[in-house]
Amino acid sequence: MKNRLLCCLLIGGTVLPLLQGCFPAVVAGVAGGAMASLDRRSLATQAEDETIEWKAGARIGEKFGERVHVSFTSFNRKVLLTGEVPSAEIKAEVERLTSEVANVQGIYNELSVGAITSFSARSNDAYVTSKVKGRFVDIGNFNPVRVKVVTEAGVVFLMGLLTQKEADSAVWVTRTTAGVLKVVKVMEIISDAKARELDNDTSGKNDPASAKTPG
Repeated sequence: MKNRLLCCLLIGGTVLPLLQGCFPAVVAGVAGGAMASLDRRSLATQAEDETIEWKAGARIGEKFGERVHVSFTSFNRKVLLTGEVPSAEIKAEVERLTSEVANVQGIYNELSVGAITSFSARSNDAYVTSKVKGRFVDIGNFNPVRVKVVTEAGVVFLMGLLTQKEADSAVWVTRTTAGVLKVVKVMEIISDAKARELDNDTSGKNDPASAKTPG
């Protein structure tokens, strides 16, 4: 029952953004609150990451509009850029504008130069993400809430504050999931001791960004 509930929360966070209306927003809020407490980032860092995504999206939308399709995923103040842009110059400009957003500490620029993908392609990516998250729950080698999964054109990007063992398991599960064309690791590797410290911290004051080992 616990695994089933966790799987619903994880998949709900992937599928609900594709829907519209008040009910999905309420459910997404409940799911987000439940998962936030299990995240290794402090609550302040989680809030900062959400703000970074919103500000970066607003900047790029204002300058380029529908000429680009860019997704911003911020984790521990590191921003993953995925999607499609029409030229290498615009790809570099998107990175530059994003880097200027307050509190951004690093960027993974995985934008592709080419035509914007269709809604059906993005829906398939969301489906792949949901399958990966579901397998994380089923296998149970680590807490799946601690791995951020982003899929773009069948390529799956994995983010999170993970031990080496957790990272290796997440990569293996993802690589063996149907529909995954490639796995890109953008995770931050922490020691087992640091993981235990973050997992046991209930004060909300511990900030992993101040004591981490980049992966």
